Amino acid sequence: MEVEVSVWKGNQKGFTLVELLIVVIILAVLAAIVVPQFGSSTAEAKEAALRSTITEMRNAIELYYHQHRASYPGAKASSGAGDGTGAAGTEAAFTEQLIYYSNADGATNKTRTPVFKYGPYLKKQDLPVNPIDDLQTLTLLKTGDVGVGSLASTGDGTTGGWWVDTVSGKFIANTNDGTTDYRTW
Repeated sequence: MEVEVSVWKGNQKGFTLVELLIVVIILAVLAAIVVPQFGSSTAEAKEAALRSTITEMRNAIELYYHQHRASYPGAKASSGAGDGTGAAGTEAAFTEQLIYYSNADGATNKTRTPVFKYGPYLKKQDLPVNPIDDLQTLTLLKTGDVGVGSLASTGDGTTGGWWVDTVSGKFIANTNDGTTDYRTW
């Protein structure tokens, strides 16, 4: 009866447990450094998209104002001779006056005619989504003074979406995530 005894041969290949633990620790340290940078890049991209959206909306509102006898979208009814249904001072009037063709008085129509020759002011047939909170809700104010101070009584910015003032034409993000108050942008 022969008993076979295994003898260590110096040329066997493989990793020791200590070597594997060192590699795992190094990978964990690298992950701890890299992952937060991806998170901040996402937040920065959302903020850049928010700035772009706010600029686009403010430009559309100003162009509408200059083509409609110094009246901001939503201040007058979009209903009348065309397809619009929004009464003055409503979210429907504001939206329709930016996405449809309109006449100088603010009445809207889905197709361009010699009477409905202005607009549309937005490329998409709807209001943009707020990229920070992914909401499209719109709150219309008629105070003439949209800003954090005047909006403090209206809300704290946690409901999301957009605020627009039909008297002053100001358009802001209704977003306050606790770190950044986007209503001040």
